[in-house]
Amino acid sequence: MQILDSTFKFLIICGCWRPDSWTSAFKRIIYHVHTVFILVLINTFTLSQLLDIILIVDNPDDFTDNFYILLAMIVSCCKMLSMLVNRKNIEILTNILTEKPCKPLVSSEMEIYHKFDKGVQANTIHYAILVETTCVCITLTSLLTDFRKQTLTFRAWLPYDYSLPFLYHITYAHQLISMIVGSVLHVACDGLICGLLVHICCQFKILESRLRRIGREPDILRDCILQHNRIFDLAFAINENFRFTITIQFIVSTLVMCFTLYQLTRTTTSNEKYIQLILYMCSMLTQIFFYCWYGNEVKLKSRQLINNIFEMKWCMLDQNVKKALLLIMRRSTMPIEFTSAYIISMNLDSFVGLLKTSYSAYNILQKT
Repeated sequence: MQILDSTFKFLIICGCWRPDSWTSAFKRIIYHVHTVFILVLINTFTLSQLLDIILIVDNPDDFTDNFYILLAMIVSCCKMLSMLVNRKNIEILTNILTEKPCKPLVSSEMEIYHKFDKGVQANTIHYAILVETTCVCITLTSLLTDFRKQTLTFRAWLPYDYSLPFLYHITYAHQLISMIVGSVLHVACDGLICGLLVHICCQFKILESRLRRIGREPDILRDCILQHNRIFDLAFAINENFRFTITIQFIVSTLVMCFTLYQLTRTTTSNEKYIQLILYMCSMLTQIFFYCWYGNEVKLKSRQLINNIFEMKWCMLDQNVKKALLLIMRRSTMPIEFTSAYIISMNLDSFVGLLKTSYSAYNILQKT
């Protein structure tokens, strides 16, 4: 049973996940070369933008021109590093979901599993379409404007003179390809983390289905207890492994929102730039909204388990089963909550707070 199939395809493209069929030494070397190439590509582009801000930029307008893109590329680098470091942990997490007691066994459980898995994969595809549409818009606009003027799409500090046609074409292609690869990295990492959160919700739904069958199948109680423990362990492992990535994402999303708003209100901004910035802002909002929405869903599902157990015909069960259900209910009084840096909870309140903080920062930036 394969989970998050489309998400892992994005990870393969990004150089973060070697295909299972590539077992030979030659194919492994080829994929390692591909991974190193992607790493060099996005890191050199990010470094050139960072050095431009440090060494060349001397006014607020030039600073804001590149800063919001630089932030997105920094997060791309962090996400790729996180994926590479946690490859073994990701494999462990996915194995937990495909092995007992979490593995769906009967037809009703398989139906629940397929419903959740197809839903999250459809959301990932739609998110990818939005992100790549933004990249296509930036690319086409740049080809029609910057390329004709022999200027680069993004400001950058480079250790060579790119005015020569050959060097200019290489540098121009390097920027656009790096931007597209960085966007795919965002889709892959966000799809994986949010997909794992959705599968935690799926596990709660399967657990509810099993609890309803305890009256007819008393032996299933042991699996229910083990599954409940495994769900909490899985949630803790996800939060622990991706805590740094989530924290960086929250900080960067706040900064990107305020700088994008500032860019939109500049009178010198062209119509093409408006479309780019609006699509870019929509992508960033969707990105952080997914984290907050699915984090909120996990919290609600873990808390709802108490009500679901109470609504069962528990009075007809024997004493030992009642005690076991009571233990599950007591543990569920502390719901699963994902946080960034152990401070900010991943829920809808945090999403609204992020929007308010971004707008406040934008007002300060505009007045300054």
